Amino acid sequence: MSMAGPRRQVTRASASGRKRLGRGHGESAAVAILSVVFTHPTMATTYANPLLAGPSRPMPKSIGIIGAGTIGPDIGYYLKSELSDLKLVLVDRVPEALERARSRIEAYVKKGRARGKLSEKQAASVTENLVTTLDYGELAECDWVIEAATEDLPLKRRIFAQLEEVLRPEALITSNTSSLPASRMFSELAHPERATVTHFFAPAFKNPAVEVVQWDGTDPAVVEFLRWFFCATGKVPLVTKDAVCFMLDRVFDNWCNEAAYLLDDGIAAAEVDSVATELVHAGPFFVLNLAHGNPIIIETNTLQMEEEGEHYRPAPILRSVETWRTGAPGKAVEVDSETASQIRDRLRGVLFSQSVDILDREIGSKSDLDLGCLLALGFKKGPLSLMGELGGPEVERILGRFAEDRSGMPMPASSHDAYVRFRKHVLVDDVLGVKVLTMRRPQAMNALDDEVTDELLAVIREHEAEPDVLGFVITGYGPKAFCAGADIGRFPELLGDEAEATEFARSCSRLLVHLDQMKKPVVAAINGMALGGGFELAMRCHSLVATRGAWFQLPEVTLGIAPGIGAMVVPYRRWPKANLVFHDMIRLAKKLDARAAAELGVVDRLADDYSELIRVAVERVRELGAAGVSAPADGSVTIEPLAPVDAASGKRPLSAEVIGIIEAAIAEAAAAPTFSAALEGGYRAFGRTACTAAAREGIGAFSERRKPDFTKTG
Repeated sequence: MSMAGPRRQVTRASASGRKRLGRGHGESAAVAILSVVFTHPTMATTYANPLLAGPSRPMPKSIGIIGAGTIGPDIGYYLKSELSDLKLVLVDRVPEALERARSRIEAYVKKGRARGKLSEKQAASVTENLVTTLDYGELAECDWVIEAATEDLPLKRRIFAQLEEVLRPEALITSNTSSLPASRMFSELAHPERATVTHFFAPAFKNPAVEVVQWDGTDPAVVEFLRWFFCATGKVPLVTKDAVCFMLDRVFDNWCNEAAYLLDDGIAAAEVDSVATELVHAGPFFVLNLAHGNPIIIETNTLQMEEEGEHYRPAPILRSVETWRTGAPGKAVEVDSETASQIRDRLRGVLFSQSVDILDREIGSKSDLDLGCLLALGFKKGPLSLMGELGGPEVERILGRFAEDRSGMPMPASSHDAYVRFRKHVLVDDVLGVKVLTMRRPQAMNALDDEVTDELLAVIREHEAEPDVLGFVITGYGPKAFCAGADIGRFPELLGDEAEATEFARSCSRLLVHLDQMKKPVVAAINGMALGGGFELAMRCHSLVATRGAWFQLPEVTLGIAPGIGAMVVPYRRWPKANLVFHDMIRLAKKLDARAAAELGVVDRLADDYSELIRVAVERVRELGAAGVSAPADGSVTIEPLAPVDAASGKRPLSAEVIGIIEAAIAEAAAAPTFSAALEGGYRAFGRTACTAAAREGIGAFSERRKPDFTKTG
């Protein structure tokens, strides 16, 4: 969905603010303006990062859910898990459904306790203040009611009419519908401005994706509050236009419907699922069996057919089969090459057809579509990423063949490049002349990979010479993680090759080396955990600010490798008083919390929440811009002696060989005559550790989700 209008408005506002303030002047006025921007988000823009502005209304104290089937209790468990003091009211017209809903939530709590994911206090808070009732009157004091009943438009309209009789005018009303437009459900309400769609995906307590529908009747501030709320409670809100089936269900429903049409050609469901797992983690027929989803596809595709054309007609076979004959994910059947090619082309054809249609009609954005398919639907790659990987000619061939097979289905209205060129993982916002860059890879706790690194570097290079840009803030998406380190996907192929591993570390430092030479300040806003390469990225920024609950760790030694992109160099030069702390962090993977980091001078400012964090970070950019920043100094440095450590002590024995390589690299870096020479020593140390038996054990254990055993490796 295009947000160009609101963004232009804030750009003008920011520019006018800069004219009044100037560079390095009027700091008290700057603080006042920042306070207004972050305290009153309705006066500002729609931020790409929902947490940049604080909420426009208080956090809900009481939430109601109508519908105690499967999705309702799952939504309830998510809400109760995230909001410890929340009163949750579950309403249904069937007493037995309410009893099952309570039992379902209690079972989740029991499982969470058994797995150590919930403390006793957390478990108790989930089951406390949980009301199950047949009476809509119990919803009167709710701040928000979520309807999760059957996909029946007349029923939903009756529910919303009843809600308006009992709710306060300012209370929010949302529907979990997967297909019915908000305008059809809410346009007759007395207060439609407080109502919209919040579409969860199963299992709702675990799946992070939530579609938030922006329609003409709702107050934009409601949509922005919902974006903020979901992001603040660990979800990933994806804004969509008010179209039938919105964004992600258009992909899923037509993916399943097309799979059913393939059976008309004599292809078996198990064959379709086997080929489909090249693209998704579970084939369409396995998912339909799991969700008893045939009626859902019939219903949603009928809606699309009635509104958009005959080509969306549900496959007739969906009405005659209850359970499909297919295996579990990972149990593929043999498919001959010609049949596999036919299945592959049809499935990719419908995927690409729906994706370009969604973008051409501005139902959703490119980055939200790609990310949503990963999070909500279990695709291994986003459809636009896949299109970019295949290239224009191959995508054109696939869509050409699909057009022959399925006449009338949407085809691209723009060039191939128009669909595949976009930032996938970095959100960019403007706050009073400062570019705030948010790493958004929630599926990997914002871990760094080549794409994230290159997108950050590209945005910085694009704007660093602009006179109106005062500097940059780098932060992570959501409340829990700044960055969980480097994605270790390539690590296994580096094992045993010292030269290749060394070059890999050097290449991974391209963004960090650029930061070293920048003339404009870059501030790291640490909003949660900063691990490994994420902490190394933060170290190279000119200042670190953090929320009070943030923490840092260099866990590479627990994988049998060295932290090779600056951790053995930078902290000893920037924070000499913290030498001993970093000795233990690097060699023993000890954690450092934000408060302790502030006492050591590693963190310059602490903040209570995300919006304050960004405000503080922007203020820090302005301060540094006035004072000026400089490149790291050359010359050797004196460090505290590296006292011997017992690698076999502690809860997890470590590799003495790897610790030895790390200690030698720290000493070498301290003695290096130049900063760049010190960094090179760190790259080489990473390369050496990649050739140890400990690295092979550590990386292998991580991949296999087990604890490494370094007692056998040394």
